[in-house]
Amino acid sequence: MSAASGIRARNVERLDEVQRLMESNAHLNEGEDYQRLEELLSKLSMYINVLTDEDIDYIQACRYAIDEQMDWSI
Repeated sequence: MSAASGIRARNVERLDEVQRLMESNAHLNEGEDYQRLEELLSKLSMYINVLTDEDIDYIQACRYAIDEQMDWSI
């Protein structure tokens, strides 16, 4: 596995976990899940230059929902 594909695989795992946490509205509480969500978003921001436009849009939407304390429902 090349370094680039390894980074992409880890980012996909992080994005999947972000999605799970957002769908459970972890961002509306100041608990352990909220802290994990912030940690994941911070790690993902380090790789912004290798993320897809869709991934970046999703992260920005998550950040907006966190900042505005909006319910995350699909």
